[in-house]
Amino acid sequence: MNVKSLHPWNVSYADAIKLQRELAERVIRQSRLTLDSIRLVAGADVSYSRATNRCYSAVVVLSFPKLEPVCQESAIADATFPYIPGLLSFREIPSLVLAFERLETTPDVVIADGQGIAHPRRLGLASHLGLLLDMPTVGCAKSRLVGKFEQPGQEKGSSTDLMHREELIGAVLRTRTGISPVFVSIGHKIDLPTAVKLVLACSPKFRLPETTRAAHNVVINMMRDNERQQIPNT
Repeated sequence: MNVKSLHPWNVSYADAIKLQRELAERVIRQSRLTLDSIRLVAGADVSYSRATNRCYSAVVVLSFPKLEPVCQESAIADATFPYIPGLLSFREIPSLVLAFERLETTPDVVIADGQGIAHPRRLGLASHLGLLLDMPTVGCAKSRLVGKFEQPGQEKGSSTDLMHREELIGAVLRTRTGISPVFVSIGHKIDLPTAVKLVLACSPKFRLPETTRAAHNVVINMMRDNERQQIPNT
């Protein structure tokens, strides 16, 4: 896949904040994408090692709506940006970009394990990634970064609005009855109702979408195997 080069990654804290505000203006919050038009959906996940300061990234493409594996790619890169809440995309996306560049199959949409516009400056990892890929992306996070909400009903499919500064920034979605909800937001080139429907369709059995689960499994296995090789013999 081709990935745009929008800016350098070796930036200061102040420059990163400025870039987020500038890039947020480019995020498209509507699209013609519908569930019927989706044939391939991708999951993207990143984990990092505190011991080595490396970021491990994976992209897994599944068929839709059957959610069967199609292909996957992964990458490892040393983190060059510090761990700062609200600026995690500057730390994590460089390795994720490497994985996407190796991907020979182009998905119709990407679900990222992180925030989209549900972010203080409206540019979480999913939105940042969407601009780089120039394709529809959805943020599906396990926890809230900003905003207020009322708990949705306990039944699967129940949802409530996530609001911040009197703006609708996402949905709090129950993907499994009686289990904690996930936080869904627009990444890029998609509207919120479609993003919610997609996450729900990709979560037939578990709290997290199968896309996220598949990418996370690749990342965890890769990190475990790589870190094991770094341990010196005693």
